[in-house]
Amino acid sequence: MKLRMKYLGWVACVVGLLLGCQPKSGDTQTAKKQPVVTEDLSDLSVYHLPAHWTNQDGEQMELKDLQGNVVVVAMIYTSCKAACPRLVADMRHIEKTIDTKHRDRVKFLLVSIDPETDTPEKLKQFAIDNEMDGQQWLFLRSNENDTREFAATLAVNYKKISPIDFSHSNIISLFNPGGELVYQQEGLGVDYAPTIAAIEAEANKL
Repeated sequence: MKLRMKYLGWVACVVGLLLGCQPKSGDTQTAKKQPVVTEDLSDLSVYHLPAHWTNQDGEQMELKDLQGNVVVVAMIYTSCKAACPRLVADMRHIEKTIDTKHRDRVKFLLVSIDPETDTPEKLKQFAIDNEMDGQQWLFLRSNENDTREFAATLAVNYKKISPIDFSHSNIISLFNPGGELVYQQEGLGVDYAPTIAAIEAEANKL
């Protein structure tokens, strides 16, 4: 509940500031990118954030390109040797455990907190090395400001503590198809059954 309240506060501030600055687009997304599109986004939707991202294939995209999917998010950096491997393992366990009928409705997103080091090529290799190179997996990087802005909406804190290391929150976040946070799992190696249940509950609505 504390994480939920932190999220609501952060998103209300961030989105409120940005909505007035971004132009409205009349373009509609293709059905291929958005299997189910919510007509009206909530004011708390992260899809209002105007940041631009690059995925592991070097393609440019925005968070709103994920609209219509249930999205499971973790923030990591690929050179991490301590917490991140365990966080990645949790994401993999969750992905393998959800009912196969939901696989096409759920995206697993890992966002780098070290965009200077984590190039698309490094993200791609990391995905391959960790057997996370299926269509359901997405790795993103942006600039420092947009990365911190996104982290703030998730109540994820991180800080560079050496030239190659970061301290960071270990949180897995779940977003509904409209980009609203509906659940968060905090910690490493915790019981992820409630997370699975929350993911499948959202997927069943599609």
